Amino acid sequence: MRRRTLLAAGLTAAAALTMTACGNDDGTSAADVSGPASKPIITLDSPIEKPDLQLTDTDGKKYDLLEKTKGHPTLIYFGYTNCPDVCPLTMANIAVAVKQLPKAEQDDLRVLFVTSDPERDTPAALKKWLGGINKNFTGLTGDFATIQGGARSVNIGIEKPVKKKNGDVVSTHGAQVLLTSPKDDRIHWMGMQDATSANYTKVLPKIIKGQNP
Repeated sequence: MRRRTLLAAGLTAAAALTMTACGNDDGTSAADVSGPASKPIITLDSPIEKPDLQLTDTDGKKYDLLEKTKGHPTLIYFGYTNCPDVCPLTMANIAVAVKQLPKAEQDDLRVLFVTSDPERDTPAALKKWLGGINKNFTGLTGDFATIQGGARSVNIGIEKPVKKKNGDVVSTHGAQVLLTSPKDDRIHWMGMQDATSANYTKVLPKIIKGQNP
């Protein structure tokens, strides 16, 4: 892995500590949130580097995250396709906002969904799931340890999925969307769990230009 400089001070307490546990024993999902309340879209005190990840895309091809997203505005989200609520809602909110952009800006934008459950989220599973949201979004899978390390490098917590006695699988992962600027390829903003499609519709046009929303 290339050597990258991480400016962890740029993360607010709320952004760093928000975790979501999907698929509890009672069939519901819960979000455990620590730290003070924040705005739906926050600006980091200091930008941080994108995660340096070598993964596999939905076509089974190698995907170098830094290389493939260089110079492009990029949204990165860590989640999984079997998530009952938070992940599909987050991606759907982003998809609604992306559709409001001019075609040229949609083509320039990179939206990445990195699985936190690679054992079940094969390239084919990711392709099918994302195809129902936006076929231009990129699904990425790979070795869990690699994905977890990349997530932790940007203070996104991910825990290995756990199978309960009743067969339910619980996956705990950070609920933030990382938003990067095309000007310096760094993460300058974060979309929090409560960010709506309206929030993303408002901020994406500026973020795509590398401007503070």
